[in-house]
Amino acid sequence: MKILTAAQMREIDRIAIEELGIPGPILMENAGLQVTAILRNELGLESWMKVVVVAGRGNNGGDGLVVARHLHNQGVDCQVLLVGSQAEVKGDAALNLQIASRIGVPIIEIRDEAGWKKARKVLGQTPIIVDALFGTGLSSPLEGLYARVVQDINHSGAFVLSVDIPSGLSSDTFELIGPCVRADLTVALGAPKVAHLFPPAEEYVGELVVADISLPPFLFERPGLNLELVELESLVPYFQPRRRDTHKGSYGHLLVIAGSRGKTGAAAMAGRAALKMGAGLVTVATAASCLPIVARSMPELMTEPLPETDSGSISEEALERAMELVKGKDALLIGPGLSTHPSTAAFGLKLLAGLKNYRNPVVVDADGLNIVATSPEVLSSLPGKTILTPHPGEFSRLCGLSTAEILRKRLEIVPEFARKHKLHLVLKGYRTLIGSPEGKVMVNPTGNPGMASGGTGDVLAGLLASEAMQVKDILQAAVNAVFIHGLSGDLAAEKVGEKSLTATDLIKFLPAAIRFLTSGGEDDSEIS
Repeated sequence: MKILTAAQMREIDRIAIEELGIPGPILMENAGLQVTAILRNELGLESWMKVVVVAGRGNNGGDGLVVARHLHNQGVDCQVLLVGSQAEVKGDAALNLQIASRIGVPIIEIRDEAGWKKARKVLGQTPIIVDALFGTGLSSPLEGLYARVVQDINHSGAFVLSVDIPSGLSSDTFELIGPCVRADLTVALGAPKVAHLFPPAEEYVGELVVADISLPPFLFERPGLNLELVELESLVPYFQPRRRDTHKGSYGHLLVIAGSRGKTGAAAMAGRAALKMGAGLVTVATAASCLPIVARSMPELMTEPLPETDSGSISEEALERAMELVKGKDALLIGPGLSTHPSTAAFGLKLLAGLKNYRNPVVVDADGLNIVATSPEVLSSLPGKTILTPHPGEFSRLCGLSTAEILRKRLEIVPEFARKHKLHLVLKGYRTLIGSPEGKVMVNPTGNPGMASGGTGDVLAGLLASEAMQVKDILQAAVNAVFIHGLSGDLAAEKVGEKSLTATDLIKFLPAAIRFLTSGGEDDSEIS
């Protein structure tokens, strides 16, 4: 599902109206009908209930007027507080204002703060307010009368449904630009917008429902619409039962180079996650003294001892053996628990530099990323099927920007970085972003705060490397792994709670997550 800016949505509307011949009033009618249906279905709206529509003078207000008309026709006690004069309402909104007025919908004009002070008492007498004051085109903060209206809506105690976007938010940014309605439910028209999905703006959206207003689907496939929300349905084909005539070689042999003294768990969890994600074979190459611990973690894991430093990390002397191991493998994961010991860092940089012509997937995670950050020039020599998996702090070291700037501008920085270095980038965190070399950015909807604990990134790295061997499209493989990682966390949180959730719980609940996807979301059975 595409995530759009205000300009992109306007262009889609323009094409629909001017080039395809779909009249604007029909799109407005469809929008109002969808909101009315959601009021009925989501809130159980009955004819005896009262509803107030707070409408502006533009198209968002026009959508609200359509809602008011249909509620009025259905016997609901609904009135419109129009912030502005009826003479100021133009275009399609004016048409719907005229119709609503003629059929008897009560419409009260609010021309100034004195008028609002008189009319606002009705907000405290209604259980439901429909916010149709401003739509997605807003780019400056609300002031004066409009700010007062928003404030009183928020203090009303009513259930608030916002049409398209809570009034006061700008659809093009997740930053707050000024006073805005705090909605309980928002009905996005046609497609979600940036503000709907990322905090702090998201916190004002409430529950989000995306309404189909009958815009042709091909309009959302136009070039340049590169931001997309991952939907469960798109993953289902990749989690279907395996063909009968396959064997372990059909699902790849992964090499994991990871672990050091005190960080053997990272290597073990990455390897275990890769096997549980369906890898045919997994070999964990680690410092020789760490091998017994890793080997005991899961009998199905194969292990390979590598020369080590005095501190128990992989030594630069391991390079030749590691290069031999890589040659016979279908993918490489390097980094979890590796350490940044100078000898280990030299090993990692030389290994990555030697992979320039490697044709199989490479996942660089954790300390692998920290090592790369010391010599960023190695980025230009990474193989074409490389996936980097930084959290914001690691990404800060990679690109030289502050963590705060990365978080504020991540929707621009992620595709720019992925394009520049011709690789795939997974920026971990709330709403993990998956960027491709083509500039496409996928937004992951799964996961929860319980996953903010040590080791969850190691599990994700194993899932990514495993899936990258099994799905030829690297972007799709990354999307699959990130989505199911979060879904496993969500299933685990339901069972053990967010506070008690650990990385190994993600591996435990991975089979349930896979079953859930295989069934298209219909299998909600739990693991004890």
